[in-house]
Amino acid sequence: MRIAVLSDIHGNPIALEAVLADIQTQGPIDEYWILGDLVAIGYDPVTVLERVTKLPRVRFTRGNTDRYVVSDELPISIEQIRAQGRLEMLPKLLSTVKSFAWTKGYVTATGWLDWLSRLPLEQRLTLPDGTRLLGVHAAPGTDDGPGIHPRLSEAELEALVKDCNADLICVGHTHIPLDRTVAGVRVVNLGSVSNPVTPELVASYAIVKANNSGYQLQLRRVPYDREAVMEAIRRVRHPAGDYLLGYMRGEYVARKG
Repeated sequence: MRIAVLSDIHGNPIALEAVLADIQTQGPIDEYWILGDLVAIGYDPVTVLERVTKLPRVRFTRGNTDRYVVSDELPISIEQIRAQGRLEMLPKLLSTVKSFAWTKGYVTATGWLDWLSRLPLEQRLTLPDGTRLLGVHAAPGTDDGPGIHPRLSEAELEALVKDCNADLICVGHTHIPLDRTVAGVRVVNLGSVSNPVTPELVASYAIVKANNSGYQLQLRRVPYDREAVMEAIRRVRHPAGDYLLGYMRGEYVARKG
């Protein structure tokens, strides 16, 4: 059994096609798992949806940005920014509002909003050797929040996976690949297909190979044509274009430590 697990496509079909092409080099795939953040903060959400829904034997979960698009929620409000004294976040919030509104209009006009609204929180599967696999966008039980990232202590990570009823957990959300084991549970962050925040500025995803004897998981990194993505962002005149371009230029690379 082979499962391709990816997350955080963010409306970027160029990055998606690069990842799908790499997946094809890894042998036959029995299932695709796509763990949320499919459409928002990108230039072409509908092409992404049309492509992934035509994949054979594909499972989905929702991401926080999928929920924001459907519900009109925001990651942080102006009131919270004021209360926290973080006025420097206002420009980013404005770009986020513009991006979500544009995306919602796009997917509504093309008939995809109801489909997005029905995405489940998680996916589960027992692998041939009995390993219990859980796929979720951010962390067990949630599609949002800080997520699973390298700065978590052992105790913090253990608290996140406690009572999750899984042996292998795959997540996305932070856009930072990670592979750690705590309290007998292996936790793998796939990174992201688009909107990279790692210095390499490449896509990443995982292949799970499983049989009756056990499983192997490989994190793969795939470069894609970021210049073509930037040209596409400019061509559609995206209302939050400068914000999206910042990802392609590496302006949001996460700090270490």
